[in-house]
Amino acid sequence: MSDTVVVIANGDLRLSANQRCWQAQVQVEETVMNAIRRAGRDVRRGHACVAEKGHGFIDSQKYGMEVFRSLPPTAPLVVVEAVWQYSHHLLHGLYTHQGPILTVANWSGQWPGLVGMLNLNASMTKAGIVYSTLWSEDFTDDFFLAGLRKWLAGETVQHDLSHVHALGEFQVPPKAAELGTRLAQDLRRDKAIMGIFDEGCMGMYNAIIPDELLHATGVFKERLSQSALFAEMQQVSDAEAQGVRKWLDAKGMKFATGSDPETELTDEQILGQCRMYVAALRIADDFGCDLIGIQYQQGLKDLAPASDLAEGLLNNSDRPPVKARNNGRVLYEGRPLPHFNEVDECAGLDALVTNRIWTALGYEPETTLHDVRYGEAFHVNGREEFVWVFEISGAVPPAHLVGGYAGSVSERQPAMYFRLGGGSLKGVSKPGEIVWSRIFVDGGKLKADIGRARAVELPQAETERRWQITTPQWPIMHTVLYGVTRDQLMARHKSNHVQVAYAPDAAAANLALAAKAAMFREMGLEVAVCGTDHGL
Repeated sequence: MSDTVVVIANGDLRLSANQRCWQAQVQVEETVMNAIRRAGRDVRRGHACVAEKGHGFIDSQKYGMEVFRSLPPTAPLVVVEAVWQYSHHLLHGLYTHQGPILTVANWSGQWPGLVGMLNLNASMTKAGIVYSTLWSEDFTDDFFLAGLRKWLAGETVQHDLSHVHALGEFQVPPKAAELGTRLAQDLRRDKAIMGIFDEGCMGMYNAIIPDELLHATGVFKERLSQSALFAEMQQVSDAEAQGVRKWLDAKGMKFATGSDPETELTDEQILGQCRMYVAALRIADDFGCDLIGIQYQQGLKDLAPASDLAEGLLNNSDRPPVKARNNGRVLYEGRPLPHFNEVDECAGLDALVTNRIWTALGYEPETTLHDVRYGEAFHVNGREEFVWVFEISGAVPPAHLVGGYAGSVSERQPAMYFRLGGGSLKGVSKPGEIVWSRIFVDGGKLKADIGRARAVELPQAETERRWQITTPQWPIMHTVLYGVTRDQLMARHKSNHVQVAYAPDAAAANLALAAKAAMFREMGLEVAVCGTDHGL
């Protein structure tokens, strides 16, 4: 029957991840399907569990096309996500599906469906696909059930977006407007190179900026190959790699090492990461890159240890010196080489703008992106706040962490995702005022959301609890957004990633936000200011 609701489940490309996460997906699917039945509708699964694989996810673009060929083209379609997923497995079918589409995610740190759904939603937004979206902790709350009823009745689910305001509603302070405008004009005149080591990581269609939109800002892509990065790693001497490790040891950074490379971080894995750090700087210098992004996860994962340690070092001003191959010139000396995790080009453009605004203002220029991973309410300074868990496997600079290098530890990346190991650059983000932002593509245009927040300190026991229900090997930021609720961010945010940068205090952060917004505007982006306490 064409009015029977069809449920599909998208997953990872990696078999180990799909098998590990499958039971969580089964539980969420059953709960969602039961809610649909209680609302009076028939529902069925759109594809079977494949016994020999040990899971029932759509696990490739090829399989996704097979699934969509068998689906009624006008059926109401629910994409249920309890895990991370690769959006390109589904995007082709969603482009041409004629029935209403609903994405649904669990609210869990351990099983990050909300992260996967944010990416899928952003990819559909870029593609111009109409969809509704919902999320829930247990799928029995009024928010979820009311939204589900509306969608089953043929309505598009609308969410509260009252926190979003066009930049044109505000008067940007003259100092900020002049700085942002001037830097944007400089960028358009002098231009910049974005180095991309293999485009399109993990199916993140939303993370690819069309060239014609990027070129209008003054930024141009240098498409590089991770095979070249691997080859360059082989040219880095043992002495150079050891020199990077010794520099980190002298800074007080800790490495949680062991002897079993299958499950533990080894010294050899760390040296491989040090080689990658050196190689990345040299290739970036060769091509004149102002910033770079390494895909890693579906490129080098079978050849090298994780890129995360290298990414965090690249984003830091104070980092191990690397010299050019044939002379004593120190590469990118005394400044970050901005790195955008998972070759998220939207985050890369954002990082470049942040770097230039913060440098011009005399602020510490470190910037990074985090996953919008999870969140719960917690009492902060006697007041209940919704505290987000921003958490990412790599790219966090030590300057953002409590204690810097001495407060950081490198732990082996989970074998489920990183077969050849390698360590993270783990720590707790320091308390302070931050500016958050996200560039995205919508309606064929580059847009940017920007807002204010603060990173807060939580008790050590609560930090550990949050680590244990997410990914304890990764750096974490406890974040309170100003004037943006949990559901407002989920409804509006067009990525699984969010860009963050610190400012010396609240007034300085407001000035930086205004200047960054002005630079975005002059670059041709459509800018929205989200939330409150931004000073405009």
